[in-house]
Amino acid sequence: MIDCQQVVKSYSGKRVLDQISLDIKPGEFFGLVGMNGSGKSTLIKAILDMVSIDAGEIFIRQCSHRKVQSRKDIAYLPDRFAPPAYLTAKDFIQYMLRLHGTAYDRQETAAILDGLELDQSVMHEAVNKLSKGMTQKLGLASCLLSGKSLLILDEPMSGLDPRARVLFKKQLAKLKQQGSTVFFSSHALADVEEIADTMAVLHQSSIRFTGTPDAFRQQYKGENVEQAYMNCIEGKVGSNKF
Repeated sequence: MIDCQQVVKSYSGKRVLDQISLDIKPGEFFGLVGMNGSGKSTLIKAILDMVSIDAGEIFIRQCSHRKVQSRKDIAYLPDRFAPPAYLTAKDFIQYMLRLHGTAYDRQETAAILDGLELDQSVMHEAVNKLSKGMTQKLGLASCLLSGKSLLILDEPMSGLDPRARVLFKKQLAKLKQQGSTVFFSSHALADVEEIADTMAVLHQSSIRFTGTPDAFRQQYKGENVEQAYMNCIEGKVGSNKF
């Protein structure tokens, strides 16, 4: 579904991505983890051709990421999601679905909003009046309603309270049953451990590990993914080979 081959990206002479190679398979939930500034958002933007790369190749469904048609079946939620302030929540949903080429269905929209516990009364509110959590739910709803088979989500649970996180995971479980592919970044390692089929650790501009959360725990001697992550980035155990 997504194939990154030896991707290199630098800003002002500082290498942010150093020969990054990843392979996300159809139907896979793939979690990308790393500290702030590790390059997660840069890699996601590179895949979407929102930033240029200095070297390497990226393919989406075996099509160069530089070609517009490679992104025709992708729904994307950026980090620090901020919809246009002049729109109402309903306007935003309808606008995004129009961009995705997906028909607006009132019942389906209501079902997704209910599934995220986003009160439908907010649909007539200007988005700049919504809380951070409500705004995030709105962005997630637009992706879930898009009908796209590949979702790329940069920190999708940012700003969500514990209950909202649980509800969103239920929505992801439905996508899993439908065979959708989800590539997401996250600081919440427990979420990655629960959701991801495959995970990758991006640290100091390079990939330190790629594999299942179980394999990660075993290789880096952690009782959970959080402990294994600390061992990984501190170089206590394991290997940089994958």
